[in-house]
Amino acid sequence: AKAYVFDLFAGRYNAMSDITSFPSDGYDGIVIERNIPVTSMCSHHHQTIGGVVHIGYVVGNEGRVIGLSKLNRIVQYFAKRPQVQERLTIQIAKYLQKVLNSEHVAVFIDAKHLCVSSRGVKDDATSTITSYYGGKFQEENTKREFLGSIQS
Repeated sequence: AKAYVFDLFAGRYNAMSDITSFPSDGYDGIVIERNIPVTSMCSHHHQTIGGVVHIGYVVGNEGRVIGLSKLNRIVQYFAKRPQVQERLTIQIAKYLQKVLNSEHVAVFIDAKHLCVSSRGVKDDATSTITSYYGGKFQEENTKREFLGSIQS
């Protein structure tokens, strides 16, 4: 029971630490952090979800950025609760939009689900991809740059 409360589901019981943005000092391009490890627990089957998260954002009109380690912290916070990958994708994106005060956020998750590999079809070769593209990431050029960067 302690493992669930203090580790696996800690995001349900603990508040998010303060994450603030700061001036970008003139940078107005895309910030991308890729291969952020994620481990969560499927809310339907109580099996592990594990993979990577890629995050991108376009520095907004106010020119605000956040510390890179904070992106990892946001992923970990929302992953530490019973989840489905689709909801996790949205929660990360919406929280980033709030902190950055910008709609220009992309979140891409590629994860394996133990509930797929250990029960039912028992297929361990597949992974699930979910994505969210807000603001400028809905434009083809920006989306292409983001996707190209996370795949290189």
